[in-house]
Amino acid sequence: MQLHRTDVESRPEPIRVLVVDDQELFRRGLVMLLTVEDDIEVVGEAPDGDAATRHAAAVLPDVVLLDVRMPRRSGIEACAAIKQVAPSTKIIMLTMSDDEADLYDAIKSGASGYLLKDASIDQVAHAVRLIADGQSLISPSMAAKLLDEFKAIASAGSRADPIAPRLTDRELQVLRLVARGLNNKDIAAELFISENTVKNHVRNILEKLQLHSRMEAAMYAVREKLFDLS
Repeated sequence: MQLHRTDVESRPEPIRVLVVDDQELFRRGLVMLLTVEDDIEVVGEAPDGDAATRHAAAVLPDVVLLDVRMPRRSGIEACAAIKQVAPSTKIIMLTMSDDEADLYDAIKSGASGYLLKDASIDQVAHAVRLIADGQSLISPSMAAKLLDEFKAIASAGSRADPIAPRLTDRELQVLRLVARGLNNKDIAAELFISENTVKNHVRNILEKLQLHSRMEAAMYAVREKLFDLS
């Protein structure tokens, strides 16, 4: 399953980013490297999950780069809290943890991206652009683990509550394509509609199902057996 895209729409304003990591040297280095990107503006930094939540509520960043392992409040807990105080903010976990449990918990808490710290600065900046554009991205080494989880969810069976009454037929079509890993451009071509229409459908799907990200929507679609993983 392809869970990322390579094309990003241009934005009229810089992407506002909050950097959160308890390791000061890493955090400051990341801030300096991101600052040189013309389309990215670092609007703050924080050393722990509590401070991250306060900063996010105050500055409402477009994207938060968030470590998993932090004092006072973990990145996973902070992720959920930030989505409460700044629902439109997108979150990328940037971490040393390759534990699949952290990956699943991050997705369930609202993260749109999951990168390991061995990523290059170009990869991090690219991820910021993707996530700000409403896409999802995870490190390739973690993608296989997510696919394994999808298969485990699918084999476990569907939940009792049907989703059909909540989504229109078109929204169900879009959800199935999101779960297959298609980006907005590809979904638009598949359904002969505009990319803006796809974005509206994705936003409506997430709102109706009370989900936070495309990755979480993909997990939902697998759990409900809306498409065949084979």
